[in-house]
Amino acid sequence: MKQFYLLLIFLLLLSCNKQTDTSVKTIKTKAEIIPKIKVEGNAIEIDSAVVLSFENKKLLEFYRATGFKTVWQSDMLRKVVLNAIKDSHKEGLFPDDYKIKVLEALENKHALLKKKDLINYDLVLTLNTQLFLTHLKLGKLDPKKIYNNWDIERAPFDVNELLAESFAKKDFVATIDSCKPNSKVYNQLKKALELIEEFSDSDFSSIAFTDKIVANDTNPKIISIKKRLLFWNDLNSSDSLTAIYDSKTVAAMKRFQVRHGLAPDGVIGAGTIEALNFSKSSRKKQILANLERWRWFQMVPDEDYIVVNIPDYKLIVVENNDTTITQKVVVGTNKRKTPILNSYLKTVVLNPTWTIPPTILKEDVVPAMKRNRNYLSNKNIKIYDASNNVVSPENWNASKPHNYRYVQEPGPNNTLGEMKILFPNHHSIYLHDTNHRNLFGLNNRSLSSGCIRVEKPLELAGYFLNHSESWSKEKIDSVVATRKTHYVKIEKKYNLYIWYWTAWSLNGKLQFRKDIYDYDAALYEKLRT
Repeated sequence: MKQFYLLLIFLLLLSCNKQTDTSVKTIKTKAEIIPKIKVEGNAIEIDSAVVLSFENKKLLEFYRATGFKTVWQSDMLRKVVLNAIKDSHKEGLFPDDYKIKVLEALENKHALLKKKDLINYDLVLTLNTQLFLTHLKLGKLDPKKIYNNWDIERAPFDVNELLAESFAKKDFVATIDSCKPNSKVYNQLKKALELIEEFSDSDFSSIAFTDKIVANDTNPKIISIKKRLLFWNDLNSSDSLTAIYDSKTVAAMKRFQVRHGLAPDGVIGAGTIEALNFSKSSRKKQILANLERWRWFQMVPDEDYIVVNIPDYKLIVVENNDTTITQKVVVGTNKRKTPILNSYLKTVVLNPTWTIPPTILKEDVVPAMKRNRNYLSNKNIKIYDASNNVVSPENWNASKPHNYRYVQEPGPNNTLGEMKILFPNHHSIYLHDTNHRNLFGLNNRSLSSGCIRVEKPLELAGYFLNHSESWSKEKIDSVVATRKTHYVKIEKKYNLYIWYWTAWSLNGKLQFRKDIYDYDAALYEKLRT
């Protein structure tokens, strides 16, 4: 048994020495300023060389604050932390990332540990607690290293300051809870993780899509589809496993479609077949990826705000913790993704002009102009040179297209419609109206060049301007009728969150949306490497 225990210690040190803070190439001698950590009377002195051998800056800073003494003498505190690490899978984290099996083996032998082994256990427990709390607070991965359109700054977080406070108060339950996202959707995702585990581990054979299936059709694929609906509890009875698409199955299919953000028409098309082909394993990975993304999001509590969920094609306005507006939106295509960002509303522009952005100029306008010099004039778009002079299409220099500005005048055919809402961002995007209102009737609304088109633009503008008595609906309508551009400052503070999540739960039912930017599977793979 003693040999087994010594082997565990050796493996523990070997694995933990690999948990290096890769952002620090060398150990700096100057300690960060963190509160001095008061240690108990039975604390053991630690040779600083042992701490240095881990090559981890945060670990070194922590034990400097303890005066290089052990801190985990309390059985109760160790139990709280070890239980939290063991249960970290409920948060979508992975207990093995924090060496839970090795830690539990050491804890089981704690009363028999010698001085040297107690020191090693103390160091390793601190190291993995730091890692666990950091992952819980900020996520395991850095989104800016994964996505080139992620424009949310991470909140400042010093895990050692938090640990110092926790040891002072002897309250690690509150510490752990404080690191979890305080969000309704995050909790809905945790519930979704519980719900997905209730299903069996059966994998599905893929159902191929050929033609649409409608009510009362007879099709051999219906048997497989019924089994799939039974698996997900959308169909409640297996008494009619025939090839007939009967009314009971149509009703079950509509429930399935609602849960997946599909048009609930009961028609089995390509999108429905795609959703049916997801297995439990795939959906669980999707939930875990979404939990990780929610650890990256930062929302200011007790505020009025707007949230756009990109893959759900939906905008909601929340005031005083109550949803006051819900609208459909059109978002960027996979090629021209809508960026993920935090901002705030600044200005409503009525009868906006539209200046063609560089990407659309390069990929759409220049090729079209080379084919037809009247392409822009047909769209009421004028070309301006550096001196702000209008340039005729005939005199436009196709070899130097970026030497010009291209501006579409206000009017019924303007790309931005009758209104846009500006908010500070680095991507030149905004909320706006559109001259293609028919797009809101589509189920797949990943159709824009990155900006967000809103379903009822003047209603939205009036809502944000209703804090100013001078901006009644009648006045907004009269200004729009002039076809002249007008800027109005939004007086009340509304934070804006343009985020991305494809899974959650609602009233005990799993909800999924199509991963239109192919973020989920790739993120899960990075989480497990």
